Amino acid sequence: MKLPALHIGTLHARLPVIQGGMGIGISLSGLASAVANAGGIGIISGVQIGFREPDFRENPIKANLRAIASEIKKARELSPRGIIGMNFMSIDDHYEEYVSQAVANGIDLIISGAGLPLSLPRLVQGSKTHIAPIVSSVRACRLILTSWWKKHHRLPDAVVVEGPMAGGHLGFKLEDLYAGTYQRLEDIVTEVCSYVQTFAQAHNVRIPVIAAGGISCHEDVCRMMQLGAAGVQVGTAFVTTEECDASDAFKQAYCHATADDVRIIKSPTGFAARAVNTPFCQQAYDHGGIPVTHCFRCMPNICSPARSPYCLSQALMDAANGADCGGLVFCGARVGEIHTISTVPEVLNRLCLAEASTCCNANRT
Repeated sequence: MKLPALHIGTLHARLPVIQGGMGIGISLSGLASAVANAGGIGIISGVQIGFREPDFRENPIKANLRAIASEIKKARELSPRGIIGMNFMSIDDHYEEYVSQAVANGIDLIISGAGLPLSLPRLVQGSKTHIAPIVSSVRACRLILTSWWKKHHRLPDAVVVEGPMAGGHLGFKLEDLYAGTYQRLEDIVTEVCSYVQTFAQAHNVRIPVIAAGGISCHEDVCRMMQLGAAGVQVGTAFVTTEECDASDAFKQAYCHATADDVRIIKSPTGFAARAVNTPFCQQAYDHGGIPVTHCFRCMPNICSPARSPYCLSQALMDAANGADCGGLVFCGARVGEIHTISTVPEVLNRLCLAEASTCCNANRT
């Protein structure tokens, strides 16, 4: 199947692939620019993006704001003609400041989930920045779209549908993920496409739906597009590329992981999440937790140091920095299919070219 280009508002990507935003520090300007240069849409994760700034521990907000600007600038220099976006968690206590900083620095696209990004249209008002919410059900999609139109008279430029096989934080109940009683991505995509098409037609616009979670090969992409999706979002497959911003230790954790090494956890945010069952993960969830020695106050209304089994920010920073894989390594459900380091062009070929993808369960090189 020859895949069409992806059109999101005035943005036109040659390949219908968005690289998922992965934080902390996994998808920064290096990975995002490489994907953009290869014809996809590159996404910088805005989650604690300033973690390598010298003053981050003392003033994480200023460090994050500075890093948002610098990472966008680096990505533009590396990919002057590519499409660069950012991903922000709407539950972050400084969400509006961070989104506004990205908009002020000319970001092309903002993708936002981990909660309901109801204020996002107001934050991009008067700019050229495109916006796309992440949803995991048609109910959430309906709530966001109707709220955006009623309060801001704004429609999304795209909708990302994230299914239960995705990595990191998930929009599904913990008990459903344990029991396998969740909706399949295929079913959610079908329902959301139907609703979005009706909603878009009523407003005489086109709103592409992007499928995400468990997308690994060309056959997966074709299946999603046959259901009505205009493109896909992929995260896990891009981690084990030379261009990814993560440490080599983080990448090797992916390469060595098997299907049995993947576990569902309850994040300190309260959301269910998927991660590699590293020694850190075992200590955090099976052996009494890891004391929080410093709070970065990223989500003070959600995450309490006194009640949390560990500091989420510190755990993700340690993993990104390669602390003997001692941190929290988020991953997608199909990480066990990855065994070697590849490149961004190779991943995109596997996703977009039939001849480069013979079997979804084959070893990847």
